[in-house]
Amino acid sequence: MTKNTKVNAAILIIGNEILSGRTQDTNTSTLAIWLNSIGVKVGEVRVIPDIEKTIIDTLNLLKTTYDYVFTTGGIGPTHDDITAESVSKAFGLKYEIHKEAYKILEAYYKPGEFNEGRQKMVWMPKNANLILNPTSGAPGFSVENVFCLPGVPSILKSMIGGLTNKIVGGAPILSLTISLRTVESEIADSLTKVQNDYQDVEIGSYPFFQAGKLGVSIVIRSEDQSKIDNTKSQIFKFVNDKNIEVVDR
Repeated sequence: MTKNTKVNAAILIIGNEILSGRTQDTNTSTLAIWLNSIGVKVGEVRVIPDIEKTIIDTLNLLKTTYDYVFTTGGIGPTHDDITAESVSKAFGLKYEIHKEAYKILEAYYKPGEFNEGRQKMVWMPKNANLILNPTSGAPGFSVENVFCLPGVPSILKSMIGGLTNKIVGGAPILSLTISLRTVESEIADSLTKVQNDYQDVEIGSYPFFQAGKLGVSIVIRSEDQSKIDNTKSQIFKFVNDKNIEVVDR
């Protein structure tokens, strides 16, 4: 893969608890920040329930559309943890006990604690590659370009470091944020002109509310630092012309 290759990924959040609002999803931002840093652009995020057909259909679509797919949730010990079996079916693989995962968890738990529920966590697609878990023992796994991680944010965070050298990314995506004391309508035309001049730089504007006042953050993203610098100087031209205050967030 050349450094200029655009490498992309989808994130698939699996779990009724996210859809019901009982659990807040922080895994999307954790994964997206990490993927961007290694040059993988996140093209899509989906949140789906713990329903086998939905998981299989969504995976079959995403794994053929994106270079990588990262799933979170549904690989624990309870009855509604059906991600591993669904992944097996999506790839047409046998769902079986992973011998290496079994050894890891057998050693992790005290004698007698590795019960039937916990043994469910070692059932995986045949010949899956393990993603080691330095926090709570139970490994995640990958099959081809699909990487399955747990839903617990602290555990997921501890596991992605071990994946960095397994993912082949493009050039890391750099970003710069300029925060202004203004409203979007005041800068929209000027920002559009800059975007037209730098079409291969991603420019986004995001309103914020701080200390009782409205503002707008402009985020510039590119693989090329010089393009970010040029875009920044164009933005500061109109910011100065309009006497807009730059704020520190």
